[in-house]
Amino acid sequence: MSSRGDFCSILDDLAGRTIVRLTCDELCPQILSGLSVAERSLKMKSQTHLTISSASATALILLSFLSLGSAAPIPQLTLAPRTHDGSFQSTNWSGYAVTGPSGSVNDAKGSWTVPAIQGSCPSTNQYSSFWVGIDGFSSGTVEQTGTDSDCQNGAPTYYAWYEFYPHPAFLINGLTITPGDHITAEASFNGRSFTVTITDTTTSKSFSTSAKVHSAQRSSAEWIAEAPSSSGGILPLADFGTVSFSACTAMVSGTSGTIGSFGSSVQVITMVSNSGAVKAQPSSLSGSGGDSFSVTWKSSGP
Repeated sequence: MSSRGDFCSILDDLAGRTIVRLTCDELCPQILSGLSVAERSLKMKSQTHLTISSASATALILLSFLSLGSAAPIPQLTLAPRTHDGSFQSTNWSGYAVTGPSGSVNDAKGSWTVPAIQGSCPSTNQYSSFWVGIDGFSSGTVEQTGTDSDCQNGAPTYYAWYEFYPHPAFLINGLTITPGDHITAEASFNGRSFTVTITDTTTSKSFSTSAKVHSAQRSSAEWIAEAPSSSGGILPLADFGTVSFSACTAMVSGTSGTIGSFGSSVQVITMVSNSGAVKAQPSSLSGSGGDSFSVTWKSSGP
């Protein structure tokens, strides 16, 4: 990318997690207009900083669409009209959740194999996220880490990220993600702060970071395939084929166990379009004690 126009058009298409390298002849007013004074001078950890320089300089931006849009994306579960006990339909999530009282969830852990984009990417951008996290099922925060298998600008794109929503999501610059890589991820709470850890066991690379999320309810643990959202709504779901989750465990009310061990607290979530057509279908639980399942892509939506 070498022009202001190219950069700003990419911002319009962001799913929420992207690294952008560019050389600008001038500042992009579309960027600055969406930022407060504090955000313009934001200095965070090395992997989560925003720097915008003056004329003929290079900007390195590692950011989320959340930090730029006038209306923030909402990564929490978005329910479709039809639900019944233990089984939910959602327009953006597919997978499993374990629910509990507020303050009861201390850990969620799981593994998956990074799915490859199926076939050729379409001309329009499409996105799919896979993650483990705490909260979001019935609360306003999500503490999560995962990977994406996307179609961006006509090409498959893979990367790892983390998020302490409502704070922005960020790329993990030190992990190079390739289809077929085996990923393990964990979100945990130690009494004061949340820690998310993601490891690519194929490359033996790992990343961990912590943050305080003061309004977190700690009322659910999740293992999810997601159609990400932007300020314009839920984005098209990229065809990832099938993703397989395994070794999925949680700690709820002091008890550690597999998804299946939590009985009536287990919620299975099917992703559907606005018209009710299935977008991503979870399988039944399998494996040791119900610690495994898969999610299969059916359609891109909306």
